[in-house]
Amino acid sequence: MIWLIGNKGMLGSDVELLLKKWDKEYIATDKEIDITNIDILRNFIKDKEINYIINCSAYTNVDGAESEKELAYLINGEGVKNISIIAKEKDAVLIHISTDYVFDGKEEKIYKEDDKVNPLSIYGKSKLEGERFVQEILEKYFIIRTAWLYGLNGKNFVYTMLRLFETKDEIKVVSDQYGTPTYSMDLAEVILKFIKNKIKVYGIYHFTNEGKTNWYEFAKEIYKISKEINLINKEVKIIPITTADYPTPAIRPHFSILDKSKIKNVLNMDIREWNVALRDFLSRVKENKNYEKKN
Repeated sequence: MIWLIGNKGMLGSDVELLLKKWDKEYIATDKEIDITNIDILRNFIKDKEINYIINCSAYTNVDGAESEKELAYLINGEGVKNISIIAKEKDAVLIHISTDYVFDGKEEKIYKEDDKVNPLSIYGKSKLEGERFVQEILEKYFIIRTAWLYGLNGKNFVYTMLRLFETKDEIKVVSDQYGTPTYSMDLAEVILKFIKNKIKVYGIYHFTNEGKTNWYEFAKEIYKISKEINLINKEVKIIPITTADYPTPAIRPHFSILDKSKIKNVLNMDIREWNVALRDFLSRVKENKNYEKKN
């Protein structure tokens, strides 16, 4: 059986959709089972036979983590440690989601799984602590680092842009931070491929959609596609600015493109371009809006 932790979040809700679609036997929990309390975890799972644990739970407020350091480390560090201990006790494989923010992004290089980590933010540091707990405690694990994640359920950059397009005539977006957007449904499919294909090449993997962009170009593409599919019907001017023009509590990597050679080889898969995935997502957003209007 599969235990999905964090099923109400953006990624977890997509994973659950696929578990249902593929008729996998699973149980799902969210905040009602506190991952920071190992006794609660043990009590919940004591009479259940678990083969895989998918951990989609996390503290994900990058700027908020700077002022809520203890909470970020509690969830992203201690919580992951507890899940890892349970996985070891149950002899289950853990699939854990991490982030490109474990890198400092100071070098304009494509980051491989074994490249030096040096997180700049509390969020990145707390996620790296979680990774290290997984590696210390378990032998059977998959850590999947991803980046710039967006999906149907939850706050994300695409939804922020859509809201701003509807309410503003002009918006400013940072143009000197580079990365690759990732559609949560594409990541959810990859997570379940590790299970379906019974992969045993354990370790760290990188997954995003293909390509390279910056937040400004990402915003422009969201706007362009949204206009083409009639999701947005007004004119908006998008202006590029620098990171220095838009200071935030957390320092973000300047360049964090992830190398996906390993995951493509192990899973024998192709990965679609970020703008192709984005069009798919925006079409789903439009369908949902049309459905809401009818009901």
